[in-house]
Amino acid sequence: MLAVRRGGEIVVIGDGQVSVGNMIVKHGARKVRRLGEEGAIVAGFAGASADAITLFERLESQLKSHAGNLTRAAVELAKEWRSDRVLRRLDAMMLAADGRRMFVLSGTGDVLEPDGDSTAIGSGGGYAQAAARALLENTSFGAREIAEKAMGIAAELCVFTNRNVTVEAVAAKG
Repeated sequence: MLAVRRGGEIVVIGDGQVSVGNMIVKHGARKVRRLGEEGAIVAGFAGASADAITLFERLESQLKSHAGNLTRAAVELAKEWRSDRVLRRLDAMMLAADGRRMFVLSGTGDVLEPDGDSTAIGSGGGYAQAAARALLENTSFGAREIAEKAMGIAAELCVFTNRNVTVEAVAAKG
């Protein structure tokens, strides 16, 4: 899962591979979704699929409770995730973006906003982020092209990442 910011938008891209141990069980999972009113938030996950669905639902609920404010919703989700006995056992991480800001969320209470214009999670995340950083620094490509090229590089290097991707973009408002 990778998020790239450039030119007034953030693109979130996720591969479609689901594996159990070292066996691939699905090639076309959709790990990226639009959330919030009018799909103003894009979020993606890495980790256990059922756990991620729970987290998408909880983030959606927090977005409704906080009038679509992603920062507030992310903090409240992380607090709930860490303190709830059932939620803290979930095996997943999330990326969430609203066009201006992007966050990495985890069950340890992390709400991390990257220093740069890309961030990633999951097995191939390090490869994808390294490629995205190089492309951000050395090309004039747009966010989508960078995300797609970087995820392609990750798929070439990581056995847990494939090229069957879902891409969603969200533009900065105002």
